[in-house]
This record gives sequence, C-alpha cells and structure tokens, in this order.
Amino acid sequence: MRASVETLRAEATAQFEAALARAAAGTGGAGVEGPTLEEAAGTDPARSARAAAAAAVRPKLAPAIAALQDGLVERDTEARLLLLAALAGEHILFLGPPGTAKSELGRRLARLTDGAFFERLLTRFTVPEELFGPLSMAALENDEYLRKTEGYLPTAAVAFVDEVFKASSAILNALLTLLNERLFDNGATRLPVPLLTLVGASNELPESEELDALYDRFLIRRQVGQVSEAGLEALLRGRGGSAGGGGGGDPPAPPPSILLTSADCAAVQAAAADVALPDGVLALLADLRSHLQAGCEPPVYVSDRRLVKAAALLRVAAAADGRAAVALTDALLLQHVLWQRPGEAARVGDWLLASLGGGDGGLAAADHLFGGMFGRACLGASARPAALPAVAADVASLREVLEARVGALGGAAAAAAAGSGAAGSATTTATTPTTTTRRSFWLSPDEAAALDASLTPRLAKAAATAQALLFEAVTLEAALAGGAEAVTLADLLPRRWAAFIRSGDVEDVRPLGVVPGGAGGNAPYGVP
Repeated sequence: MRASVETLRAEATAQFEAALARAAAGTGGAGVEGPTLEEAAGTDPARSARAAAAAAVRPKLAPAIAALQDGLVERDTEARLLLLAALAGEHILFLGPPGTAKSELGRRLARLTDGAFFERLLTRFTVPEELFGPLSMAALENDEYLRKTEGYLPTAAVAFVDEVFKASSAILNALLTLLNERLFDNGATRLPVPLLTLVGASNELPESEELDALYDRFLIRRQVGQVSEAGLEALLRGRGGSAGGGGGGDPPAPPPSILLTSADCAAVQAAAADVALPDGVLALLADLRSHLQAGCEPPVYVSDRRLVKAAALLRVAAAADGRAAVALTDALLLQHVLWQRPGEAARVGDWLLASLGGGDGGLAAADHLFGGMFGRACLGASARPAALPAVAADVASLREVLEARVGALGGAAAAAAAGSGAAGSATTTATTPTTTTRRSFWLSPDEAAALDASLTPRLAKAAATAQALLFEAVTLEAALAGGAEAVTLADLLPRRWAAFIRSGDVEDVRPLGVVPGGAGGNAPYGVP
C-alpha cells in the first residue's frame, strides 16, 4: 500500500531530525580539533620523541608572547610573527617609519633567548668590521686573514639590524651566506653560526637590484605603522619612553622558565617535519600564487623557493600549536610572506579571507546531482520501476555525504560566531574549505576578528543551504521507500518537480502524472 503525502511528510521530518542528530554527533559539536602531534605519532618511537620535545616547548609560547608585547600598544601581530620567525629559523623584516617599536621588539626577543644579541644601525659607510668583527692583528702577523668575531654578528643568536638595506656590496656576500646557510667564512675556515633569527628594519624598500637577494632572505615581512587613534589613549597612558608602544623603560626580565633555547627551536622544526600538509592547503597555496602572478596588476612574483619556505613555515606554526596537520586558516600567515610591496599584503589577506569563506564546499555540485536523482526517481516511479533501487542507493549515499557536511558547517558556524572577537579566536581545520573550528595560537585578536566577521555569515548561509538539501534528500529517500508515485513526489518536492518539468524531455515528462481539466482534457501535473 502506497503511503499518503501527509504520512510521507511526517516520516521525512522525523528522519530529518534524526539525520541532524547524527550530523551533530559525528562532529562532536563545535570546536573539534584534528589529531595532535602526540596522537598522530602513534607507536612510532622516533616520532613520539619529536612530538614530546615540541610539546615541552609549547608552555613557553604564550608567556613569551605576553613578554614581547608587555606595555606595547597594537603590536600583538608583530610579537607573534617575531616568535614564529625564531621558532622556524627564518628572518623577519619590519618595514615602517621611525618610532614604531621595531628595535624594541628585537631587543625583547633577545631577552627571551639564552644566546647573545647583536644590534647595529647600518649606513652607506658601514664597513664589514662593524658587523663581522675586526681583523686579528696577531693572525695577520702569521699571514692569516681572521676576524675576532666574539660579540659580533657571527656569534649572535638574535640580531637586530636597522636600515638593513643600506648594506654595502662589501657586506652583502658574507651577510647573505650567514643568513641563508648559517655559515660564516673566517679566513679559510667556514664556521657555523648560532643565529636563530635576524630582525631587519627599514624605513624604505631596497632601491637597487643588488639588494633584491637580501630582501628575499626575509621570509616574514610586516609593515609596522603608527598606533591608531583608537590606541592613542593607551599609548599616552603607558609608562612612557618607548616609541610605538608606550611601554617605556625595560620591561621585567622574563623568568628563566620561558627562555627559548636553540634546542627548543630545533625541536619544533623537527616536529614540523611530521606535520601533514592537506590537499586543501596545497590547493590554496597553488591558487594563491596563480592569483598573485596572473590575476593581479601589476603581478606579484612568488618564487619557488619562497613558496616552499612558506609551506614549511605553516608546518612550524602547526607543530608549535601541537597540531598534526596544517589548517586552512594557518594560511592567513601568508599575508605576511607572499608580498613584494606593502600594499600587496592587504590584497593577499583579502583574497585569503574570501577563499576561506567563499567556497560552497561542493554544495552546488550536490544540488545538481540531487536534481538528476529526482528526475530518475520520477521516471522510475512512472515507467521504469527496475531503476528505482539504484536511485534509492544513490540518494542514500548523497544523504550520508550531506549529513557530514551539515555537521561540519553547523559546528564551524557556531564556533566562529561564539569565538568572534576573542583572542586566538576560532579558525578552520583543513579537512574541507569550511569545516570544524579550533583556536589558533598564531592569530592575533584583530586577525581572528576579521576571520570571524568574514566566515560567520558565509558559514551560516552554507549551513542553511546544506540543511535544506539534506531535507530534500531525506524526503526523497522516504518517498522511494514508501513506493510513492510521481505525482506524490511532485507534492513532496514541488520546487524539484517544477525544475524537472521545465528542463526535462517532454516525452519523459508528460506520462509521469496527469490531472483532469487541462486545455486538452489532461495536462502534466503542475503544468497549467
């Protein structure tokens, strides 16, 4: 006996509510995280040891960020990028006018490490001896060309070089080797250097092509501006004396328990090698480079080396955060990596925000597939009953996919809305373009707020679309199980029926169901 339309609607509603419950249970609610490094290591002893070593560093990071920005105003992003540069063994460039706390940040990072600090202001007349140390007179007497490097750049763990692009050609070659290879040629001997990171600062971009190689050595680039009007009161009420942040005087010395060592940085870098780079992140990186080089005017060149280093930086960011896979929203860090001119940073950031929240995650394709399944169901119910089991199986498969999508989108939208404006706010994991959310250590409050403002409405809209499509799939599944006729399917899903009779072949549509009273006596159901 065929079920009535009212019975099928009631059954579909009950099954839809059950599907929503399964979807929520499948995601574990909002804020689901992927596996940690420790969980992903499993029983592999070497990988477990690397994960444990990185985990020992993790408790130092939040206090380190707090120490870096203590008393400074609107320098949270800079502090996080500075710490990430040290952990990744990369160099960072602060570009901006004088008096914006660029040198203060470099000095604070030095206080957080257990190594030596070197600082120098370059001019066009700076000679190599000022960076690499004076020549040894005793060595010259023995016909050896050696420098006394103690207390100079070759022995520093953290270095701050102001007006870095005023380096002369006499300095460049040795500086490039030291930055890129962590080696210094002292006479005939090539020596390793303990440098974790060099913090470069400049008021302007390099002016000559010979400086392009030096510019490229700075993987992380950040334009540092004046404190905004909103932060002026906090700046003026600060302890005074420290430009760009209001945190005058030296801040309290960090406790020994949070000091970063070269071994700590090496541990995070080793663990980063075990971090997965999901397909979604790889696709995003490729799309971003294509956009910058082909979709921007003028084009923004991204070298293969910079792209590879950018991917490695994302792995370090995830490893330091304890995650076994890079998240899509870790890619927001690329707005501080993949630009050549300061104005391009905002374009990269806007593109990333649009890409993270703009995709429909395959819902348009699922909608198209369901339209085809509905048409096949109508034809099968009318004249091809042997085809109905295959249609029912396809609908059940699509319903399972939609359940997972509804759960992911619902959790993401709820967590993004709940996390809006919070420090280290919700971000998206890398399983799908918009899936479950978690809190990321590397997002500053401003960046998290921008992410939430971009994602929340888009996620909510996508979640509503996915739920509507899931309801239709559940309804069709219940109707097929109840042996519904084509006219019943039309009553249950009138929008799909209207689309089908508009686009379907007339010979397929006319016999599906008729009602009396059309112009010629009978007319296809739903057609006047």
